[in-house]
Amino acid sequence: MKAKTAKAAPKKVLIVEDEGDLCLLLNILLDGKGMEVEHVQSLAKAEEFLQQEQPSLVLLDNRLPDGFGIDYISVIKKQHPSTKIIMISGVDAAACDVALENGADVFLKKPFTRAELFKSVSEVLNNEKQTA
Repeated sequence: MKAKTAKAAPKKVLIVEDEGDLCLLLNILLDGKGMEVEHVQSLAKAEEFLQQEQPSLVLLDNRLPDGFGIDYISVIKKQHPSTKIIMISGVDAAACDVALENGADVFLKKPFTRAELFKSVSEVLNNEKQTA
């Protein structure tokens, strides 16, 4: 039996975003950085994915073709309580408060920088083991 190496298995990340360019950019930025990235463009597709997989992190847009991500946070948390959620949206501060109250771990206001994205992802994934 081989000893475990220091390299951890990649974290599974689901991006729920309907803007193609942003989705591609997020994929490029996160893929291969210890993360296995998948993306969907609607809440219905997110639901299908979450029935099959348990991601470590969901990057969730608010305004999607079939509803609001802010209302879907509680669904994700009910199915997968340990999954971290980063809400991404261009809306006002009130939405930030609601997203956090609904269970989002971080709210990233669009447009955000690469540094802000990496900091948020790193914080929620590195704190994953400390939460029980």
